[in-house]
Amino acid sequence: MASSATLSSRRTNVQDRPSATVSELEKPELPLKSIPGDYGLPFIGAIKDRLDYFYNQGRDEFFKSKIQKYQSTVLRTNMPPGPFISSNPKVVALLDGKSFPILFDVSKVEKKDLFTGTYMSSTNLTGGYRILSYLDPSEPKHAKLKQLLFFLLKSSRDRVLPEFKACYTELFKTVEYEVSEKGKCSFQTPSEQAAFNFLARAFFDSNPVDSELGTDGPSLANNWVLFQLGPIFTLGLPKYIEDLLLHTFPLPSFLVKKDYKKLYDFFYESASLVLDEAEKMGISRDEACHNLVFATCFNSFGGVKVFFPIMLKWIGLAGENLHLSLAKEIRSVIKSNSGKLSLSAMEQMPLMKSVVYESFRIDPPVQFQYGKAKKDLLIESHHAVYEVKEGEMLFGYQPFATKDPNIFERAEEFVPDRFMGVDGEKLLKYVLWSNGPETEHPTVADKQCAGKGFVTLVSRLFVVEFFRRYDTFEVEVGPAPVGVAVTITSLKAASF
Repeated sequence: MASSATLSSRRTNVQDRPSATVSELEKPELPLKSIPGDYGLPFIGAIKDRLDYFYNQGRDEFFKSKIQKYQSTVLRTNMPPGPFISSNPKVVALLDGKSFPILFDVSKVEKKDLFTGTYMSSTNLTGGYRILSYLDPSEPKHAKLKQLLFFLLKSSRDRVLPEFKACYTELFKTVEYEVSEKGKCSFQTPSEQAAFNFLARAFFDSNPVDSELGTDGPSLANNWVLFQLGPIFTLGLPKYIEDLLLHTFPLPSFLVKKDYKKLYDFFYESASLVLDEAEKMGISRDEACHNLVFATCFNSFGGVKVFFPIMLKWIGLAGENLHLSLAKEIRSVIKSNSGKLSLSAMEQMPLMKSVVYESFRIDPPVQFQYGKAKKDLLIESHHAVYEVKEGEMLFGYQPFATKDPNIFERAEEFVPDRFMGVDGEKLLKYVLWSNGPETEHPTVADKQCAGKGFVTLVSRLFVVEFFRRYDTFEVEVGPAPVGVAVTITSLKAASF
């Protein structure tokens, strides 16, 4: 468990740094070095790295040990899953905040079929289509499909605040009942139900509980996502059984076909407005619907189910002083706005906003980024410049980029007010969870998350609604296949 943080423990004063990459035409100021590391023997090296990554060392130690061994944050290694799912597991790993952002530059790296890394899930899981997440911006359909998601977000904006409050009020009631009756409540199941219901109601004005889905939406979505991310998951099964089951051969898509069909049918019936718009844009209703399922159940639901527990973990462990400060700020702003919560009101809550950004920084919900070099490149770390050849796969581990001690002071600590004030706001460009800097906005020409603003908004809403209702709380934190497992052990209702 992490040590608690206090509001007085601040400030990260960092001057603007040079850009994350250097042009291949520029003369590097840092020494030019060959990229250290190796891939080991064919087949055997990839299996060894996979076992070290998942079991013998664990993810963070796997990368830390290689940084220590090669004395470099840019290095060569294999990335899971390797044989027999991935035909080529070899990557150049970018493990610092200076080299990492080249992965956002689509003029230098290609993003085609790299969403899940060195392998691609079967298109049988997505209706036979390559979904937007797998498309490079240079592909003709990329702009249309991303524009469709922008339309979805715009058309649903008036429902976000009221539907969030309604769905998460039900969540809080469930948690309160469980804590009062049993002394604790696992956050996972009620949180996933609230998230799925909210997304369907906000995006499509349709309540899944009133449909044939009932309350099965989260479990159906989880099963479907597992078949796509299984090669890079661990479920806590015995080592060699799990490695054979998940990491060696793809799970057969027909096993989840019925689950996916139920999700698809719900979205096809609920998303008429968006599907009509898709047809006007030249996208078939079928392809559009498969993209909506993916955007909602994989991108949005998957992101919320991972990130809300992460926020609860860090805020919970930070302690009562932070809780009371958040409660005072949030309630006083709402009171000064005639008791109403609005987007403009949330902009008047600097501590709340900083806490959300700090959660994104210290524990980003999307940890991996990939890109294939479109041409020979020079990549700059803090200490050297490295040459990458055209066609080489680049991999970035985001937690190391956003906890880079050369950028952030006390980088491993949760500092709630890190992003407050003028100096704090200068650091936002190093918050990278959305596949781009926090200071930039997604366009149809890039791979930054189309829902970046939406995810930030609902994350803020969660903190606001939580501290409208409670003064303080306590949690227990454990491992989970992705993110963390949070159990709430006490809640103190609002007293002022």
